[in-house]
Amino acid sequence: MNILLDAVVLGILALLPLINPPTTVALFLALSKGLSREEKYKQAFLTSLYVFTIMLLTYYVGEFIMGAFKISIPGLRIAGGGILVIIGSKMLFPQPRQPSSSNFSDEERTSFAFIPLAMPSTAGPGTIAMIISASATIKHSVSFPYWVVLIAPPLIFLSVSLILWGCLRASDLIMKFTGQSGIDATSRIMGFLLVCMGVQFAINGMIEIVQTVIDTNAELLRSP
Repeated sequence: MNILLDAVVLGILALLPLINPPTTVALFLALSKGLSREEKYKQAFLTSLYVFTIMLLTYYVGEFIMGAFKISIPGLRIAGGGILVIIGSKMLFPQPRQPSSSNFSDEERTSFAFIPLAMPSTAGPGTIAMIISASATIKHSVSFPYWVVLIAPPLIFLSVSLILWGCLRASDLIMKFTGQSGIDATSRIMGFLLVCMGVQFAINGMIEIVQTVIDTNAELLRSP
């Protein structure tokens, strides 16, 4: 059980900067202005459900997608790393808020759980790229037993979704406690973590490419 717990904790820590609950809370507050408490709770639940579904489907069909489009793991890691760097940079250096950003129609304000809150704000390209890369590598990893690899991903996605759900449910309290400055500071910290993760993703991809070239050349030299 300790191995499973370690895998779940590692997965949650890897996904939380990508999910970025503080930024999602700020967006949720902007989109839900004027809604009743029951409507806010409904949108919070639907957003978390959509995020869980997106992550779960991405994980289990990720390897198939890579095979169908002939995407290599190093290529995906480099591309995913670039996406993470871009997203993290935007979080580190956010654009000034537009005064009209909260002017939504009634229909938009009551149907924002999937777009834009779940996708692309929460389970966006960076999250999808990371999950696809993980799905293609973790299944062949020897770091964890097979039963952990089988059970851990749904638990990770469920845990992250529950954390997001709790943050959205408590959005008014969080904003009252931290203020907009606290939300911005936390978002910048997570943005820095995303940049670091993206750079490391790209480095790992390039190392794998170089290692593959070295191994191929070594085999050619050894062959008669």
